[in-house]
Amino acid sequence: MPLLGFDRRRPMLAPDLVSIASRLRAAGCVFADEEARLLLSVEQSPAELTAMVDRRVAGVPLEQIIGWAEFCGLRILVAPGVFVPRRRTEFLVRQALGLCPSDAVIVDLCCGSGAVATTLAAVRPDATVFAVDIDPIAVACARRNLADRGLVFEGDLFAPLPASLTGRVDIIVANAPYVPTDEVAFMPVEARLFEPRASADGGDDGLDVQRRIAATSSQWLSPSGCLLVETGQRQAAQTAEIFSLNGLLPRIVRREELDATVVVGIAI
Repeated sequence: MPLLGFDRRRPMLAPDLVSIASRLRAAGCVFADEEARLLLSVEQSPAELTAMVDRRVAGVPLEQIIGWAEFCGLRILVAPGVFVPRRRTEFLVRQALGLCPSDAVIVDLCCGSGAVATTLAAVRPDATVFAVDIDPIAVACARRNLADRGLVFEGDLFAPLPASLTGRVDIIVANAPYVPTDEVAFMPVEARLFEPRASADGGDDGLDVQRRIAATSSQWLSPSGCLLVETGQRQAAQTAEIFSLNGLLPRIVRREELDATVVVGIAI
């Protein structure tokens, strides 16, 4: 079966797939065959296809090139320069869903493309969902993804949220930056050069933004509301301590196969 977007004037499909995969593999792409198929699936001219392959070889994230990322079974639109949602963050979504009461009020901080908020809104249509990011490009992207299923605000953490939400939020989720500043230089090229530094750099120990979120979350959470933050495995104990110092009862949950760690804090 020919792949979508294949120019039928070309004599064969196989050489295109093989040659593209070969270039991607040589550039260090682990899933070269799968990426080649995705690039070929985009409706495009031969020149546009070549340009897309060149961008991928240069390190541009595949999702920014094709315009979307798969996340929790959904197709999340991803604009150039926006943080690409990682599969490990699906664990954060699952933990949040397990704690959602009926008719929950949910806030997604540092929302990026809005992948977490969009998934929560799709699975829990009874919820009222708000998302926040400081990056205007990410906010525009999140608004496209959430559409009429939630509201997206541009600003710093809780600052742009309506005051009427004070004490009424059941779930706060945050995939806040948690890479220590000194380690940003060692991140993969596609993250280091093509995603906002602010989406990764969490300060000296990686936990600066988490501290700011935890310090303010209690005034927004409803009684027994929960704050859930994705963090690094080696930082989890510190994150849990930050939660405790700010009046939250913490627990650490881990999914090894996703290399995913989440700290859950319950308002007490």
